[in-house]
Amino acid sequence: MPKYIIEREIPGAGNLKADKLKAIAQKSREVLCQLGTDIQWIHSYVAGNKIYCIYLAPSEELIREHAKRGGFPANSITEISNIIEPATAE
Repeated sequence: MPKYIIEREIPGAGNLKADKLKAIAQKSREVLCQLGTDIQWIHSYVAGNKIYCIYLAPSEELIREHAKRGGFPANSITEISNIIEPATAE
């Protein structure tokens, strides 16, 4: 299944308290349950004014539907073509 990185612009994201991040995660999980097993949230990185999320999904459209139902921005959705890491150099 394709893997995507979603860039969500959320002013002050890097300063959000644990309870706000928990609420965002709970809403995301709730919407994922509604959408079924075709979409999976792997994890997210919170940095500066953005949250970068890694998802598995069959299409960009399904990711956009998740964002719409959850009330989350999805400013950029990019399919990940490959992953490199230190072991790639060996």
